[in-house]
Amino acid sequence: MEKKKNVFWIGMTSLFSDISSEMIFSLLPLFLSAIGISRAMIGLIEGIAESTASILKVVSGWVSDKLQARKGLVVVGYSISAIVKPLIALANTWYQVVAVRFADRVGKGLRNPPRDALIADSVQENERGRAFGFQQGMDTTGAVIGTLLASFLLYILGRYTNLSIVFQYRTIFWLSLIPSIFTVLIVSFMVKDVKAKEFVKSETPTNWKNLDSGFRSFLLVSAIFQFSNFSYALFILRANNMGVIAALIPIIYLVYNIIYSSLSQPLGVLADKIGKRNILFLGFALSSIMSFGFAVLNHPIYAWLLFAIYGVVSAVTNMTPRAMVADYISSELRGTAYGIYYMVIGLIALPTSAIAGLLWDRFGAEIPFLYGALIAGISAALVLLLIPRRPKLTKKI
Repeated sequence: MEKKKNVFWIGMTSLFSDISSEMIFSLLPLFLSAIGISRAMIGLIEGIAESTASILKVVSGWVSDKLQARKGLVVVGYSISAIVKPLIALANTWYQVVAVRFADRVGKGLRNPPRDALIADSVQENERGRAFGFQQGMDTTGAVIGTLLASFLLYILGRYTNLSIVFQYRTIFWLSLIPSIFTVLIVSFMVKDVKAKEFVKSETPTNWKNLDSGFRSFLLVSAIFQFSNFSYALFILRANNMGVIAALIPIIYLVYNIIYSSLSQPLGVLADKIGKRNILFLGFALSSIMSFGFAVLNHPIYAWLLFAIYGVVSAVTNMTPRAMVADYISSELRGTAYGIYYMVIGLIALPTSAIAGLLWDRFGAEIPFLYGALIAGISAALVLLLIPRRPKLTKKI
């Protein structure tokens, strides 16, 4: 029971962290456009932010395995992000934005693999979908609250102050420091390490020299899908391009996050019951349909519908793979496994977002989304062709 409380408190940590993050990120694409940064550069910035700390994720996961202790790295990671995120308010150029986003992702790189390993170590195998779904749901609930706060504050500042729109954005970014403080307090004092002697040892510990072919296939398919999974910033810009006015952009992002947060745990429970592989296939297939819709539809009403579908897709594709990693890898190497997974998808984030932004600038808004639809469709087919129905831990040699 004590270990299961970790899932709750990690969820609360994610809640406050994402309140802070979405007070910034729901407005960031508009802020970047307002200070004169092109769509291609926006895509590049987001790609750099997600990929440059990828190697660090492997290191942090490996260290947590060696120490058989996760919490310290999780605390340090959340603390770094809490300090640096509001500094985006000082940015005036693209390279200043890159510097802040890089530092924020360093914090994420330090915390995510040991955090996910700690969640997996705190529950039984048949509860992992539920546990990761709960954490992801709390994370996204924080995004809902943060987006609402951003929209409300933007309205108040616009109505009752004479600040320019850029300085309204900057003010909201500074206010995001408040929920970040709660994040650090909760993870520091409420989350507990799962001690080494409490780790659930597999009867057949993973040996990296003889990885299960299913795990290798899982990584390959996940990598291919990431080429279609470009930054949320481009989806927001596409909604604006489809006719959703700037004042409603935080609200359409709110719709996305409400659906994302409300479905994460139910879909996690469903994955535990009918198989994570089946849920992953549905998520990839739905992503292909969604991207095709963004490519061919142009009325604002369709943007709202597509962002709702985007919420379902994110609930699946951000929860299910994380639960699947733990099914393949025994606890003594689980932190490293999560680091490898995050490294693979993180490194691909750089070319993915940059390519999508470049395609948009060169050929128009439809082309990057058609590209995304094709890659996501191929990924869905590969889930059925390459990933086994029942993951198994690698036998020791």
